[in-house]
Amino acid sequence: MVTQILELPEKIVPADVLVVGGGSAGCMAAIKAKDADPALKVVVMEKAGLSRSGAITMGMDALNVVAIPGVASPEDYVESMATACEGILDPDLCRVEAERSFAVLKELEAWGVHFPRDDSGRYRVHQVHAKGSFLVEMEAPDLKKVLARQVARRGIEVLERTMATRLLAEGGAVNGAIGLDTRSGELVVCPAKATILTTGCAGRFGLPKSGYLYGTYEFPGNAGDGYSMAYRAGAELTGFEYLQILPLIKDFNGPSLYVAQVRGARVVNALGERVGGSLGEKEMVAMKAIYHETRADRAPIYLDMTHLPEERIREIEAVMFGSERPTRREFFKARGIDFRRDQVELHITEPYLCGGHGLTGVVINTEAETSLKGLYASGDVAAVPWQYLTGALVFGAIAGRNAAKHAATRQTPAVNQDTIQAERERLLRHLAAEDGIKPHVFEYKLRRIVNDYIAPPKSERKLKTALWWIARFRRDLPRVQAQDLHELMRTAELYCILDCAELSARASLERRESRWGLAHYRIDHPERDDENWLKHVILRRDPDTGEMTVTTRPITAEAR
Repeated sequence: MVTQILELPEKIVPADVLVVGGGSAGCMAAIKAKDADPALKVVVMEKAGLSRSGAITMGMDALNVVAIPGVASPEDYVESMATACEGILDPDLCRVEAERSFAVLKELEAWGVHFPRDDSGRYRVHQVHAKGSFLVEMEAPDLKKVLARQVARRGIEVLERTMATRLLAEGGAVNGAIGLDTRSGELVVCPAKATILTTGCAGRFGLPKSGYLYGTYEFPGNAGDGYSMAYRAGAELTGFEYLQILPLIKDFNGPSLYVAQVRGARVVNALGERVGGSLGEKEMVAMKAIYHETRADRAPIYLDMTHLPEERIREIEAVMFGSERPTRREFFKARGIDFRRDQVELHITEPYLCGGHGLTGVVINTEAETSLKGLYASGDVAAVPWQYLTGALVFGAIAGRNAAKHAATRQTPAVNQDTIQAERERLLRHLAAEDGIKPHVFEYKLRRIVNDYIAPPKSERKLKTALWWIARFRRDLPRVQAQDLHELMRTAELYCILDCAELSARASLERRESRWGLAHYRIDHPERDDENWLKHVILRRDPDTGEMTVTTRPITAEAR
């Protein structure tokens, strides 16, 4: 197999608008770019198959953020997010998401997505934020197929099984991307007038307690590809000190608290005492509470639904066993667990980095523009705090429309052959390596470093130890040997995980305080310090030296 692909032959696919990543945000971006100008050639480069790709993979049971007129207001949402993010946010991004959220709901309805209503005809909503009811129930087990059909109806070209490995960046602008076709072995070069990054989060970052590399809560195909490519192109990133760690069902990394707590479930310790704060304080409060309960010998921690009426339990079962992870029904059945009589043990899951469920991402403005000309971003790869699926769709639409406008002002950029050859050689050396390190072995050890030295509780000593190991891993990475194209893709992902590890370690080292519950809990700086740290930590690759730079930026007065 290796001898057949040692060339990595070049395939040129020019585009007016290139969308890198075909998840929810990517599909919406492609749809809106094509709608803005049907004459444009819109291309989606997707690592997997479009109809089941991205973080949702199948479907969802709710839109977590919808400001329904007369029910909740964008102002309440911005206020809630300022509380949840403890002041570290761009409130304009949150306001735009809320203002455009109801239009997204109505568009999904027009595409056939069902939103249940109560007996009076109103949408079924729940309060999960500090102020206002924004979570709207949704019955969409095949939402990803719905979005993929809209892409297909517009004749948008989709390059499936093609992993983007590098943005074509030059002079502070992005002119497309290079990808690896993991079926044919072709190096796919897409020069583009405008590029939209929608590659999702870094779900494969920390190591699950099971030790299984792909047994993560977040979609394991998301290895921080977009964060790494944006960083290496010179874009600004932020929020990498915020490590998302969730309390989930032990041995089954699936959503639980949001589904159950809004319907009356409780989190309790081994003594039956209630644990954690209000839903409006987000999971980060519960996480720190669970951490301290464990250290105080009041573990295990449980999700308790035994006090709920039968009707409410059936409702929870319908959601838990439906849209997102239907195998959960078989999991509980095999263990003999019945919510009516049994508590469900929780545990702290592995750390990951995400804009959709946290604060991490590429810096964008309200037009979905990054700090690089011609590059837009949306979804979990973008730093829109706690945006969930709604934010992916809202900013995906914004990115698509604006990318189409930008493309109309440009000629197709020239392709730099030196850049293409450099990328080819970077990948080929892993195919040519002999007696090298296996990709899964390298990844296991790298992600153990994340757990041991970057995951909270953090300290200066641990973080500096992480940076020492990261430098060591960078020296060893060229020795990783790929036996086939699948392993070559996994090897390319190692560069992304390693970049994310350094971004997180350096941002965590810079923020010398504790904030966001357990997400950034530094035992050497245990208190929140608004006087000195009410600001963003910005990361960027210096174009002259190639080194990572860390700076800070004040937040707007409205976020205080």
